[in-house]
Amino acid sequence: MTRLKVTETFVSIQGEADAVGWPTLFIRLTGCPLRCVYCDTQYSFYGGEWQTLETLLDVARGSGVRHVCVTGGEPLAQKDCLGLLSSLCDAGYEVSLETSGALDVARVDPRVSRVVDLKTPGSGEQRRNKLENLDVLGERDQLKFVLCSRADYEWARELLRSRATPLRGQVLFSPVWGQLEPRLLAEWILEDRLDVRLQVQLHKLLWGDAPGR
Repeated sequence: MTRLKVTETFVSIQGEADAVGWPTLFIRLTGCPLRCVYCDTQYSFYGGEWQTLETLLDVARGSGVRHVCVTGGEPLAQKDCLGLLSSLCDAGYEVSLETSGALDVARVDPRVSRVVDLKTPGSGEQRRNKLENLDVLGERDQLKFVLCSRADYEWARELLRSRATPLRGQVLFSPVWGQLEPRLLAEWILEDRLDVRLQVQLHKLLWGDAPGR
């Protein structure tokens, strides 16, 4: 029997990435091997409850929405996450995965939109980046940089400029909530004419730091 450890499931407005604004079922898996300094879901590191794959599919069927986001923590830290993603796709849902980029994303079902959060120096976890992931991203995927400072911005900018081949998916630049002013980030992007997409966390604009949103 396939089981996954789950911190919470809830329906909210997707606040990030390409599916921003859509009513979405979030399945937050428990556990994460990283410890980013700005993490806003530390409550998902421990605890949680074991749930079967069929139970989670029942939750999806009862949610009343067609978008499902599997997140964490770091969802790929649980080996059965791959089966959950494929099963949700088989059931006809629009599925996205929020992952740190520290674990291999190549085996993720190609029907899933992979949102890979590459860690900047300001996160404290830059050393964990698996840069090979950038070469497997496709048109439906997104590479996200969560930026703490101007130094993080310049690091991300130079990483993108140094690539021999352009990324196939979208590149998202997001300011750390309450730490980097979004307007500043917007001005830097415009000044450098970077071909990236500015994003802010819509759910935090709506509900602040309330958990389960």
